[in-house]
Amino acid sequence: MNSRLLLPFLAAALVATPLLSASGLAQSSDRRAIGPDTIVVLPVSGEITKATHIFLRRALKTAERANAKAVILEMDTYGGDLAATSDIQKALLSVKVPTYTFINTNAGSAGALISIATKQIWMAPVSTIGAAAPVSGGGQDLENTMREKVTSYFSARARSIAEQQGHNPDIAEAFMNKEKEVKIGDEIINPKGTLLTLSANSAARWINGKPVLAQGIATSLADLAKQAGIDAPMITIEPTGFEKMAQIIASLAPLFLLGGLVCAYLEFKIPGATLPGVLAVVFFGLFFGGHYLAGLAGFEIIALFLLGVMLILVELVFFPGVILPAVIGAGLMLVAIVLAMADRYPNQPLLPSLDQLALPLINLGLALAFAALAITILMSMLPKTSMYRRFVLAAAVEGGSAGPLVAAGSVLSGLGLGLTGVTRTPLHPAGKAQFGDTIVDVVSEGGFVETGVEVRIEQIEGARVMVATKRAAAPDVRG
Repeated sequence: MNSRLLLPFLAAALVATPLLSASGLAQSSDRRAIGPDTIVVLPVSGEITKATHIFLRRALKTAERANAKAVILEMDTYGGDLAATSDIQKALLSVKVPTYTFINTNAGSAGALISIATKQIWMAPVSTIGAAAPVSGGGQDLENTMREKVTSYFSARARSIAEQQGHNPDIAEAFMNKEKEVKIGDEIINPKGTLLTLSANSAARWINGKPVLAQGIATSLADLAKQAGIDAPMITIEPTGFEKMAQIIASLAPLFLLGGLVCAYLEFKIPGATLPGVLAVVFFGLFFGGHYLAGLAGFEIIALFLLGVMLILVELVFFPGVILPAVIGAGLMLVAIVLAMADRYPNQPLLPSLDQLALPLINLGLALAFAALAITILMSMLPKTSMYRRFVLAAAVEGGSAGPLVAAGSVLSGLGLGLTGVTRTPLHPAGKAQFGDTIVDVVSEGGFVETGVEVRIEQIEGARVMVATKRAAAPDVRG
């Protein structure tokens, strides 16, 4: 086998091994330990960031697949990013496994909003929850109009989530909106003009047969499990260092797709070049590896993409010109790319919903659009470069024929309509043909043409040379 063909696979191994094996071993170990009679504990501490969401999403899906008895968020945070908080709320609402929050000291701001997205809230004896008013990234108050818009939207969202999870929606709104008065029965829990913050004793009070917010006070996770009636062995899943890397990779998904598509084009366009193929594999490896670490793509999606690649290679190597394997392969690759970006949970249907497909389709559309633009530019500029001509010359020499090269876009001197030549590379439908001592880029009018086939120039439009296979002359039949 040509050693050049092994380089992309070596690059794939170098990219995939550290990304997939480290996280894959951790996840498989988690799944082996977790079962229907176990409680999964997820620490939520420090600042809430996108990395927190990626960790919790991965861990929640692991617990869901293992059919865990319950998930407990052990909370100690003063808050963080509001967008990441919304994503975490969405993740908590997407799983069927019972969810609990144990506020072990603090559930400030974003922590309070995450807590109300779980089914039950329990608090340590000395702990607080609340004060979730939105502020700028630097911690400053928002401008009045913006503050009103953000507060209105997220207050309504908080109310909706609280109602869905069985919490008092007025409490949830008062965490964000200081103009919200909270009154339970005849008792005012929070006066208008103050952001609501509850101590453990205040949150765990029962009024008229219902808790203000928390189900009770627990001294530990084990005490919580015993009081809640879910006493079972506990397994803690910790965030990995790769999840921060996954955050960066997932956010750059369109760029990695763009790089992979353009480099794949260059690999097929430049005979003898190896670097574009290696880079294409690296870009696609980073794309799928990042989404795997982010809890979006599983091995089955990666396998689907590789199956698509194999079908394209089968068409190119064994059945050139058949087209059907390549079409099916390209389709599988596109499906795998979209599914890799879709946030689907184990209990949800195999086919993602339109909402789940919206962002993946936008990312794919952006990547395809910019890739088409980049390829169009490369098609006009690349043949003019000396590097490209050197690669083509090397391929021609390897194929047993070398001659002066005429770059597409330059004056095609000596060529004219009807001139015949021989293909020096397969035409897919683009490739190389030799006319006399000159090798040029050509495009076949009739699709695939093998190497060594006689062709005739049918049309020349600037740098575009259209050829057709030379047909035998019709017999001269006279009556």
